[in-house]
Amino acid sequence: MKKERLQKILADHKLWIETGYQEGKRADLSNTVLRDANAVGVYLGNANLSGADLSGADLRGEDLGDAELSGANLRNADLIRACLRHADLAEANLSGANLRNAELSAANLRNADLSGANLRNADLSGADLTGAIFTLEFKNVSWFRGATFSEDAIPWVILNPKYSKLAESLTFVQNQSQCGTIES
Repeated sequence: MKKERLQKILADHKLWIETGYQEGKRADLSNTVLRDANAVGVYLGNANLSGADLSGADLRGEDLGDAELSGANLRNADLIRACLRHADLAEANLSGANLRNAELSAANLRNADLSGANLRNADLSGADLTGAIFTLEFKNVSWFRGATFSEDAIPWVILNPKYSKLAESLTFVQNQSQCGTIES
């Protein structure tokens, strides 16, 4: 995508947000290649980024709340302190992504690949992690009250004394796919 076209889409999106969806237009960057992009300072909340290639992108501290990111490639993206509240990340590739201190509350992470992602101090409260793939680094998540997991994904949650107080707030569902595994 040409730089001028991207700038126009982002300007229209900003206007759309600032005018309460009355003027401008929602950003549709679905299936766009934005690999290694520096998006710091660019508001992408509510944007359509489904299927976009954002691998290696710098999205530190950005507000991606309510964004459509299903099937997006965020492999090795820098999402430190990013807000992904209510974002749709179903089947997104977040492997190796830096999600330290990110807010993923109520995010849809169904069948997302979180293997090798840095989730230290991330907030996953209310997130849907059914079928998600993640490593044991998931234990560094700071908060996941009310999250939904595949029943076979992380039995250590209810056995770990550190998280026992959250066990009653969690929902475990039967996994319907081959996803939902913990890698060691």
